[in-house]
Order: sequence, then C-alpha cells, then structure tokens
Amino acid sequence: MEEKKYSITIAGGGSTFTPGICLLLLEHMDRFPIRKIQFYDNFKERQETIAKACEIYLKENAPEVEFGYTTDPETAFTDVDFVMCHIRVGLYAMREKDEKIPLKYGVVGQETCGPGGLAYGMRSIGGVIEILDYMEKYSPNAWMLNYSNPAAIVAEATRRLRPDSKILNICDMPIDLEEKMASMIGLSSRKELDVGYYGLNHFGWWHSIKDQNGNDLMPEIKKHVAANGFADALSKTNQHVEQSWIETFSKAKDVYALDPDTIPNTYLKYYLYPDYVVEHSDPNHTRANEVMEHREKNIFTICQNIIDKGTAKDGGFEPDAHAEYIVDLACALATNTKEKFLLIVPNEGAIENFDRTAMVEIPCYVGINGYERVVQGAIPQFQKGLMEQQVSVEKLVVEAWIEGSYQKMWQAMTLSKIVPSAKVAKQILDEMIEANKDFWPELK
Repeated sequence: MEEKKYSITIAGGGSTFTPGICLLLLEHMDRFPIRKIQFYDNFKERQETIAKACEIYLKENAPEVEFGYTTDPETAFTDVDFVMCHIRVGLYAMREKDEKIPLKYGVVGQETCGPGGLAYGMRSIGGVIEILDYMEKYSPNAWMLNYSNPAAIVAEATRRLRPDSKILNICDMPIDLEEKMASMIGLSSRKELDVGYYGLNHFGWWHSIKDQNGNDLMPEIKKHVAANGFADALSKTNQHVEQSWIETFSKAKDVYALDPDTIPNTYLKYYLYPDYVVEHSDPNHTRANEVMEHREKNIFTICQNIIDKGTAKDGGFEPDAHAEYIVDLACALATNTKEKFLLIVPNEGAIENFDRTAMVEIPCYVGINGYERVVQGAIPQFQKGLMEQQVSVEKLVVEAWIEGSYQKMWQAMTLSKIVPSAKVAKQILDEMIEANKDFWPELK
C-alpha cells in the first residue's frame, strides 16, 4: 500500500516563524511525508517575501513537494489535511501598543498577560474563527493545529463558538521549559520526561516529573530552579535567548519560592511580581521593539538575500526547534502514535476541583480520533484561587467579543490580577478601544 502523503496549509504565511517551520517539516519527512505546502496570509506583500525565499529553499531541497502561497481562502484551504495556524492580527505595530499603553498607567505591558493580552485576544478571536471556518468549508476532514496567541483566550473562543471543530490549541512555552529541565539533569531531550502539569495557558505548574522508568526527577530539578530559575539550563531552540528572556528565566526562582511543591511556568512572573516587572520595563522601548529591531529585521533580510541570489545555499535559515512539537502532534493525529502532549482543552473533570468548562492546559494522549485527557486530580488552594481569577478574565473577554459588551470588557480588565483598580482598568480600556478601532468589534 502506498504511503500517505499530507497536504499542509500554514496560516500566517508572512510570519517570521514560517521558514523555521518549513525547514523542520522537511527534516521530518521520513516520518511525516508531505506532498504539498501552501502559505496563506491576508498581507500579500509581507507573505510574498517569506514565500519566495521558502520556494527557492524547497526547490533545492525537496523538489517533489508542491508549493504555493496565496491570499485566496478557497485556494489555501482546499485539499488540505492539516492547517498550522500562527497568526498575529495587527502585526507587531499593535503588539507595541499592547505593551506601551498599560505601562503609561504603571501596569505590566506584555503581549499575552494583563491588558495587553486581553487587547490582543480581542483582535485574535475573529481571525482564528475565520480561518477555522475556511478550513471546515473547503476541507471538512482537516485538523487545525492552532498556536496563535493569546492561546488561552483563543481556545475559550473556539470552545464557545466552534465546539465541534477539529482543532487542537497548543503552546510551545512549556516545551522550551521542559527542554531546559531535561538539560538541568543531564538528559538529552524533554521526550525522556514523563510530566504531570495543570493550569491555564501561560499560567501553569508542573507537579510531577519522572523519567521513563518512573524515577522521581522533581527533587533534582527543584534544586536548580530554587538556585537559578531556568537560567542555568540549555535549550535546543534559538528562541528565548535575548536579555529580557534571560531575566525572565532567572526570576522563576522567586516564583518557585511561593510554592516549592511545584515548578512554575515563567509567565507567572507577570502576575506574581508585577511591580518588579514595571520597575524593570522601559515604557519607550518594549519587547515588541526588540523583536522588530532584531528577529523581524533579520528574517526578512535573510529572505530578501535568498531571493536576490536565487539560491538558499548558505542562506541562513534555521529550523525552528519548537516546530518539532507541531510535527510530533501532526504525526500523532495522522498515524495514531498516542504520544503525550500538553494541550489546551475543556477541563471536563481532569482537574477535579476546578470549573468543568474552563480551557485548561494539561497532558493529553493524541491519536487518530483526537485527544484523551490525563486526569491531574485536585489542585492546591493557591493555584486554584489564581486560576479561578484568571479563567474568569478570559471568559469575560470572550463574552465581551461575542456580545459587543463594553461592561464585560471593563470587568475583565478590572479582574486581571495585574491591574490595580477599576479606574485604571477603564483608563487603559478606553485608550485600547481607540488604538484597536480597526480590529475590535464595537463595544457598547
């Protein structure tokens, strides 16, 4: 019987992460054979630069793979097995506003946490739902692997608005941290770890880490995290290497100190030490500026050089190590590997003392029919309290988007742990509405 080959559409074809994903897909064609790769983006010029460079690379390294790029949904989503979705509605120009507007009011400015994350969520919901609808219209049997941020809000929106859709919501941050933890104790890969984890996206904790023989690895990892956070570990990825990330990895030791029974996701820094974050932020030069000045500029320069030379040999593309997770996930769905992944899924009792409808991030086994949750049991009061507040924020944002409700968006901003008062929440919200008038639904 002839081996099945898969057709993939990358939604967000103009992203700086797209070349790395392409390279990694090609690296793993022995276990995930591909017949067609298509890019889709609504920003024609931006996508064209990325796509033309990738096209040259593909012709030189995998000429048997059909390649195309388009702004037409029917072309992009017809005859597709998997959609890999990583869109950024409003691009980095809006991310900059997400970060800088809150900082004007002494509030953390971050792309997925606090008011900036809520603003980004309001932009992302419509974009992801639109792509999901295109996929279901033109390739109803396809799966979407969605790793568009802010993943928690997007996942809640897909639960509410498209509950029966074939979509897996994922995040690569725990993957990087698991690679770091494996490195701390001398293992070669996170795949040698068997983990227990609970939380929301960018808001979670490891409560169990064992090796494949069932030996407890938590004590040894805790020693490292207590001393240095995640800063003394190596990672295979070229992401998260800038100074701002190094500081975040170091700060994890202070987050860990609040509950030494678990190991925290690094994003908890923004919720638990917001005063520290604001003090160490430059309101005129944020993470968005760093990305635009470095990563974005670098990737587009590499692409243009490949186009100008007409060859990708020694071109400078690097496979995105995080994309390996996406390939693994696609393989699991396609070939029924039943591999364990952290996914963002409806709780439905997996965390027994938590809202059943909440979109939680937990381990799941993935196979040809989708996912099966791994029960994590009851969680401690500290984490439960934090999660209940945060999941309420995320649900209110989605309700605000669905209903066009100013009131609910104000409530969401006020309830965010990062925001000090309803007054400040309103000030930020009113400025965010003006900044996002081209992207948000009208709020009344």
